Amino acid sequence: MGSAVAVVTDSTAYLPDGLAERHGLTVVPLQIAVGGTTRDEGDISAEEAAQALKEWRPITTSRPAPERFAQVYKAAASSGAGHVVSVHLSAALSGTVEAARLAAEDAPIPVTVVDSGTIGMGLGFAALSAAATALSGGTAESAASAASRRAELTRSLIYVDTLEHLRRGGRIGAAATLLGSALMVKPLLDIADGRIAPLEKVRTSSRALARLEELAVAEAGNRRVDLGVQHLFASSRAETLADRLRERIPHLDDVYVGEVGPVIGAHVGPGMLGVVVAPQL
Repeated sequence: MGSAVAVVTDSTAYLPDGLAERHGLTVVPLQIAVGGTTRDEGDISAEEAAQALKEWRPITTSRPAPERFAQVYKAAASSGAGHVVSVHLSAALSGTVEAARLAAEDAPIPVTVVDSGTIGMGLGFAALSAAATALSGGTAESAASAASRRAELTRSLIYVDTLEHLRRGGRIGAAATLLGSALMVKPLLDIADGRIAPLEKVRTSSRALARLEELAVAEAGNRRVDLGVQHLFASSRAETLADRLRERIPHLDDVYVGEVGPVIGAHVGPGMLGVVVAPQL
């Protein structure tokens, strides 16, 4: 047990129920405040957050405290792990990586912190690759490398009904260039250099969703890929899109369809639809 590698991620990976447990992943929750009350992300439903967003009630998000990571790292050591690989959302979007690194300094066993440079199932697939490597007997270095490589290969494509939530949350980055015409277009975004970036401007939501499908199919190409279709308050559209992608992508392994949690939801708003294309290593 002394050579075992424990893998940790955070709640913005939005892994489907049971998947983290099956892969031995420990998930540290980010924090969200609605109406002045702060809770762990897992303690507030996406529906509650979406309703607050529709009513334009203030929602704020924050990283986990370093102490939360310290507790997890100590528990991993107590369980017999000899090393921890901690894989988290982009440092350009959150201070979570910084908090993990602060905790790593005083951890009882070595901790390798990986900045995935992404979020959502992009992060989820990276963490799963690290966990699979660890479970197969890989070293901490190979597990961290698997996470980084999977994140580099993965593409996240995002449709939002409005940029207003991103603007209010300060996460809009280069996508701010779309604000001037935001009322007249439906923006498509992706994640570049760890930040949310503009991809295309489309005139209507139906055209934007059709274009999202085309981009995902092109991104997958003839590679063997896993797919994440994520949404906020748009389950019907997400299921329809997933079904179409199953038909059109020739070498498709796992497909995960699910709702993002309130930390991402607070920044993208209801109606968001995203596709994560993750080539196999």
